[in-house]
Amino acid sequence: MKALIITYYWPPAGGSGVQRWLKFVKYLQDFGVEPIIYTVKNPKYALIDETLEMEVSKNLKVLKQPIWEPNNLLTLFKSKQQKTSAGFLDPNPSFLEKQLQYIRANYFIPDARKFWVKPSVRFLSEYLKNNKVDVVITTGPPHSLHLIGMELKNRFPIKWISDFRDPWSDIDYFHQLPLTKKAIQKHKELEKKVLQQSDAVIVIGKTMKEKFDKFNRNIHIISNGFDGDITVSEKELDKKFSITHIGLMNADRNPKILWKVLSEIMNENLEFAQDLEIKLIGEVADEVKKYIADHKLEENTKYITYVPHLEVIAYQKITQVLLLAVNNVPSAKGIITGKIFEYLQAKRPIIAIAPLNGDLAEIINKTNAGFVVEFEDKENLKKTILDLYKKYKDGELKIVSKNIDQYHRKELTQRLTKIIKNI
Repeated sequence: MKALIITYYWPPAGGSGVQRWLKFVKYLQDFGVEPIIYTVKNPKYALIDETLEMEVSKNLKVLKQPIWEPNNLLTLFKSKQQKTSAGFLDPNPSFLEKQLQYIRANYFIPDARKFWVKPSVRFLSEYLKNNKVDVVITTGPPHSLHLIGMELKNRFPIKWISDFRDPWSDIDYFHQLPLTKKAIQKHKELEKKVLQQSDAVIVIGKTMKEKFDKFNRNIHIISNGFDGDITVSEKELDKKFSITHIGLMNADRNPKILWKVLSEIMNENLEFAQDLEIKLIGEVADEVKKYIADHKLEENTKYITYVPHLEVIAYQKITQVLLLAVNNVPSAKGIITGKIFEYLQAKRPIIAIAPLNGDLAEIINKTNAGFVVEFEDKENLKKTILDLYKKYKDGELKIVSKNIDQYHRKELTQRLTKIIKNI
């Protein structure tokens, strides 16, 4: 059985977007599915991780076609520093940048990769005429890739699965875009059309499935996951009371309550102030850095720019505490950051600042992997940190997690192949 997988993110792309299908492809053949990748030839990835290319089998067939990205025009008007801030909307755009953001939001729907749709359909139509493929799989964002799958399904007697790594109209930054009512309506119409025409839909969490159920009854939850196995001996752990966050931290994700609590404890406890080390690995917005500085935490904070994935894993397994900060946005309940699963693998205590009734909290609670605190629950957050700090001082800071094997990439891929074969 052959599966044509259409993905924008592929090595050497770095960041979280590439991990899901890179790992699925790694294990698909173990379950009788031969993957064929279709991706971009000249991408402008915000993050590059060339080490990931080592995970791509030399026997894997990879088809590539060029893409024209109008987003490149916007970068012409930005400083070098702004160009490297992957994934952030400029909070203080110039007049010209505001106009460009408006054009991008309202004329490039569903996203700026829409100009890859027609040439991709032409190229893949010729490929499918001459090569047998059983199923087409599209993964978004960018959600414009689903339009490629939808058109191929209309042209050929072929099954199509749409995979949503993130929501579409409920994605965390949607409310930040300068969208008109007409543009919002167009997004929702395209989203509905994609869901209704898919032979199967894959989502990463329960909240997204509940939202999509009214459009398609064949929806499956396959979360992100972790790969390999990590064992940690206590002597490898950081000497300091380290709190580590991996990934982008923009203004919406800024855990303001945490900085307030840490600052307060430092003022009350000199020893804590000497022991505390905050490690932020990945792009951090200037607003977040300012907030940290305003709370006198600069000397305790290390900013580490993007590092290869293997190094990220190493950081995770030696930290005392892992931090998860969910974006404080209307769709927070359904947000499941991909890093949670590698956090589980590291087997270090997790503090998540997130909705108690959210999908992320359910995963942490069911695996006994850490603690979830609501966005404004200062009292509980302070108590949790002090409890963890006491265990650290006593040499007893550890977590006994359970039921995490269900999130291994091979286990998840086996579930994926069942969906592919059933349709």
